[in-house]
Amino acid sequence: MRIAVVYVAPTQPLLLNCQVADGSTVAQAIEQSGLLRCCPEIDLRTQKVGVFGKFVKLDSPLQEGDRVEIYQRITRVLDEDEDDDEDD
Repeated sequence: MRIAVVYVAPTQPLLLNCQVADGSTVAQAIEQSGLLRCCPEIDLRTQKVGVFGKFVKLDSPLQEGDRVEIYQRITRVLDEDEDDDEDD
């Protein structure tokens, strides 16, 4: 079946169209796509994954036409004068 694997790498977004066996999981599709070789910074133990914008587990089965997404961790750096609490 045909699926896509998407990752917004630090340098540019990547979209890989892949052919995987029926019943493949999210993890299998990511591995078969070759993305982990291209982007060694991906850590599937800590990064969230999803299908069409909804979080899923790595062992979730895929369907024809699914788009697997690997999400970056969101971090926020506070400016010196910025406060993270609302007590002011």
